[in-house]
Amino acid sequence: MADNAFDLIIIGSGPGGYVAAIRAAQLGLKTAIVEREHLGGICLNWGCIPTKALLRSSEIYHYIKDAASYGLSVSDVKADFFAIIDRSRKVSGKLNAGVGGLLKKNGVHIIWGEAQITSPNEIQVSAIQKKPVEPQNPVPRSALGYGHYFAKNIIVASGARPRFLPGINPDNPLIWTYFDSMKPEALPGSIAIIGSGAIGIEFASFYSSMGTLVTVVEVLDRILPAEDEDISLIVRKQLEARGLEIMTGVSVDAVREGTNDVTLEVIAGDGKPRKIVVDRLILAIGVVGNIENLGLEACGVETANGCIVVDGYGRTNIPCVHAIGDVAGPPMLAHKAEHEGIVCVEKIAGLQNVKPLNKDIIPGCIYCSPQVASVGLNEKKARDAGYELKIGKFPFFANGKAIALGEQDGLVKTIFDASSGQLLGAHMVGAEVTELIQGFVIAMNLETTEQELMHSVFPHPTLSETMHESVMDAYGRVIHK
Repeated sequence: MADNAFDLIIIGSGPGGYVAAIRAAQLGLKTAIVEREHLGGICLNWGCIPTKALLRSSEIYHYIKDAASYGLSVSDVKADFFAIIDRSRKVSGKLNAGVGGLLKKNGVHIIWGEAQITSPNEIQVSAIQKKPVEPQNPVPRSALGYGHYFAKNIIVASGARPRFLPGINPDNPLIWTYFDSMKPEALPGSIAIIGSGAIGIEFASFYSSMGTLVTVVEVLDRILPAEDEDISLIVRKQLEARGLEIMTGVSVDAVREGTNDVTLEVIAGDGKPRKIVVDRLILAIGVVGNIENLGLEACGVETANGCIVVDGYGRTNIPCVHAIGDVAGPPMLAHKAEHEGIVCVEKIAGLQNVKPLNKDIIPGCIYCSPQVASVGLNEKKARDAGYELKIGKFPFFANGKAIALGEQDGLVKTIFDASSGQLLGAHMVGAEVTELIQGFVIAMNLETTEQELMHSVFPHPTLSETMHESVMDAYGRVIHK
């Protein structure tokens, strides 16, 4: 095979792209990745990983300030904001280098540049037009250069970018996306956040812990609108108890940029106008797929709602062209992209019995304080789907481990089909629930019913016992409630 010919070329090295590349190499496919900016993509460099580093620092800061409740005496506690930001960037840098090492170890070729599909089996790589958020990765000596490449199969894994609101200038230094929010020049005294999904609430949690006055503005009637209502109500109560102002059912009428502040003119649910003046504004209204300038239109690749249309194996309507990750549609989550990449590559390689991606049992995690995690249908969606339900709820304040940890604020909610005992959904809020949700994910993947869950022995004392008790509560057998 010629130097510029491959079994598979992947556009983008985010979680979906680099995982797909490694799996393809494991299966013996000559594989290359085209990347224009950062190995690891948005998740590793500007999303999942660095935000968790920031939130970990704010969590420790919160615990230190609350040391007296644990019988400890700590004085003169200060947060070095720039050291916190620097740690976050170093964490990303370390993992960025790790991805490079994994690709090299598996023999994946790296082509630095911008890719355009010129036919279903051809790619042109040219000089980078987009200005990098940070200096581009140094080009390894073994990396291939600009030019024309051929591939038996192409996977588009170009990711997504922040969504903007019409009339709001994202180039103004007073108006931040998640890029700016993770590397600010100074800690603002006040921030308004438009949008209360995972991104907005995580930044609200972080900046509030750092001492910033935070106002969350949400057009819908509650925060975290994709979550079960019981869970979002608990999160709101906890955030407001920490001093955040949360405005729901509010529309943004105008944004006025001052010299050193931003004024939001909003219309409340009662129709009354209000002005909010803050040092900085964060836009957190979701993301949109990077489908432009890839040559998709010329090749006839079908797109809809800003994403590439694919089946459960990542296949588009054009043979040999595939798509995975954020660019292939919601849920726009790193772990979805990784699994989607493996499924796609295994199908390309001709493996037998490859199961298509089941989007119904992909967990979602939000790393605010308190944490949120969920999988499957929430109560409203389950009822709307026509199910008769059995619902269990168990609070953290009735769990011995949670009390010992000083983490009594939390809830586990489980939703079952009353007729079959099928677990339809699980929704959690509280300490470390993002580490617990995988138990319910595995249960749903194995088509577990309430019987198997109730007959499983959960270790004591653990937070996981709340999961067991929630299941038993759904069937009138709860012990500690």
